[in-house]
Amino acid sequence: MVASPLACRSMRDAWGLFDVAVMDAQPGTTGPAGLIARLRAKLTGGSSEASLTRRLAGTIFVIRVISAGLAYVSQVLLARWMGTSDYGVYVYVWTWVLLLGSMMDFGISASAQKIIPEYRTSGEQALLRGFLSGSRWLTFAVSTLVSLALAGIVKLLSPWIDPAEELPLYIGCMTLPAFVVANTQDGIARSHDWMQLGLMPQFIIRQALIIGLTAAAFLLGYHLGAVAAMVASAGAVWIAMTGQMLVLNRKLADHIGPGPKAYDIRGWLAISLPILLVESFYMLLSYTDVLVLQQFRPSDEVGVYFAVVKTLALVSFIHYAMSATTAHRFAEYNALGDKARLSAYVAHAINWTFWPSLAATIVLLALGKPLLWLFGPQFVVGYDIMFVAAIGLVVRSAIGPVERLLNMLGQQKICALAYALAFVMNLVLCIALVPRYGGHGAAAATSISLSFETVLLFWIVRQRLGLHVLAFGRRTA
Repeated sequence: MVASPLACRSMRDAWGLFDVAVMDAQPGTTGPAGLIARLRAKLTGGSSEASLTRRLAGTIFVIRVISAGLAYVSQVLLARWMGTSDYGVYVYVWTWVLLLGSMMDFGISASAQKIIPEYRTSGEQALLRGFLSGSRWLTFAVSTLVSLALAGIVKLLSPWIDPAEELPLYIGCMTLPAFVVANTQDGIARSHDWMQLGLMPQFIIRQALIIGLTAAAFLLGYHLGAVAAMVASAGAVWIAMTGQMLVLNRKLADHIGPGPKAYDIRGWLAISLPILLVESFYMLLSYTDVLVLQQFRPSDEVGVYFAVVKTLALVSFIHYAMSATTAHRFAEYNALGDKARLSAYVAHAINWTFWPSLAATIVLLALGKPLLWLFGPQFVVGYDIMFVAAIGLVVRSAIGPVERLLNMLGQQKICALAYALAFVMNLVLCIALVPRYGGHGAAAATSISLSFETVLLFWIVRQRLGLHVLAFGRRTA
């Protein structure tokens, strides 16, 4: 079958050989030398926003690839050192940390990418200074109180909790305040285009510390069970967050002059809470499969499924990289009223999400068995689950980071509703399918829910913003 001109153009766009004419003009050279010059300009050159975005996206992608490698190594080592049962308990507790920690900041880590550009654009320096410090104090105080309440709940429910899970859950509660502050600082750093500062402490330094601490315990002869692994993870989170805070404070002091601070907490929450709903339902959608699987299937099966999810993580990392790069640009272009630049930027983000995601999925499926074998020979039984789980990830990548687009353009409530419906569908399908089909049922439920969410978000953006947000087809309605 011969590819259509449209398909060829989309494939070319995906790898950066296209012109976002509104954002970035290129010289009209021809021939091999001209092609090389244009490629260099596209990937590394220029000071325009499009070139900056490509460099930042490349930086984020490299960080996430390194992070994926470190996370993969850490999970492989933990699975081999701990055994499937202890590894399953650790995965269960760490999933709760990831889920709750991502929701306990009121959505401020995401809304920072809307609030900070708007304060900068309007010149409200006092409010900007107040947000940069007050947002972190606010999230730390509240997350500490919530963590204490969660520890109390664990105590009350201890007669019904598996004894092997109780102490790791307490350690997880101790981890949450640092995790939440790190997320808030990530949003602040990304809003200033400090992508390395925002991402490296959480995705590289933290992973490296987990590997180093657990390896030290293993080599020293300590029993590396779920408790020891959670202690190492908690220590890594606190150390990485503290270092990030010191560097961020120094960079902010150089970037923003001293002066009075104003705190519009009510205004922050008015923007953040709807975004929190979006982020919360997204996280619930992401982790429902693991949490439901833990309730109905043995811990070793949870460990196998989690290994499958980790193996496919690179696909979702590509989506995350573009979301992290583009969100505050969406808010900035909208605040400036530059609709043409916004439309071009959306198309840019979608193509750079879908085509690399599709390529990564094909490669991961081709190498699935040897990658799962790294966790241990018993994990290879999850290979066929990878194909089911990959469907939802590819479908979701076809519309790029449109949830960030909706959040940044004041459409948080309708976006939250879409995610809520997808979460409910995922929960119902998981409960229906997991008891009988195990990991296959969990993967099928998640893929169906992600496909439903994709169709819903596509329709919302088309109706509310007049954009055709697919990696192929017309860009405007």
